[in-house]
Amino acid sequence: MRYAFYFSPGQGDTLHELGATWLGRDAATGAAVEHPDLEGLGASELASITGPARRYGFHATLKAPFHLAEGRSEADLMDAMEAFAEQTGPFEIPSLVVGKLEGFLALVPEYPSAELNAFANSVVEAFEPLRAPLSEKGIERRNPDSLSSAELRNLMRWGYPYVFDQFRFHMTLTTRLSEPDITRIAKAASAHFAPALAEPIKVRALTLFVEPEPGAPFEIYSRTDLRSASTERLPA
Repeated sequence: MRYAFYFSPGQGDTLHELGATWLGRDAATGAAVEHPDLEGLGASELASITGPARRYGFHATLKAPFHLAEGRSEADLMDAMEAFAEQTGPFEIPSLVVGKLEGFLALVPEYPSAELNAFANSVVEAFEPLRAPLSEKGIERRNPDSLSSAELRNLMRWGYPYVFDQFRFHMTLTTRLSEPDITRIAKAASAHFAPALAEPIKVRALTLFVEPEPGAPFEIYSRTDLRSASTERLPA
């Protein structure tokens, strides 16, 4: 079993519902969700371009998938989540937009957010003692020859290339797309997610995903509310 800490909107949130519909699977329930026919993007094409993202569920990576370190248990992980939540307050991402990232589409911050970056950094650091070192196979999976020197250092130290200065908050929407298709599909995605992106995105909880066995779909295992007394709670 592998674990991962992701940002994922809560069940019942408009963003959660739209993400599940777009990807064709609800990571909270594991249930398949029917793809819609969108203007300029039919259901069958949508299913085709969301295949890999569907397995991981609608999310943004904070702490990439990892095995527990030797001598560590799931109970230790849950205790660490509670401790982290006690020290961390909720906040907002001012705005997300559909953006292009290395040939695929994702929801990304419209503007840089120091608060979001600090939150992501704290997740990486807080749970590092619970992470087993990457195996050789795990390192090769990240195609280390293609990484920059900074990304490679991150991979070897933290188990994931894209942390700290290399962190890019993104909620993956598609596979890599050909240039002629990007504008059309981005327009359809922007229209689909518009109801959720009209307001700031509330980050109210840390979500633990699990991969029960290699290659299995990732599922939401636990959500822990962020509740630091030093930060004002957001309204429900």
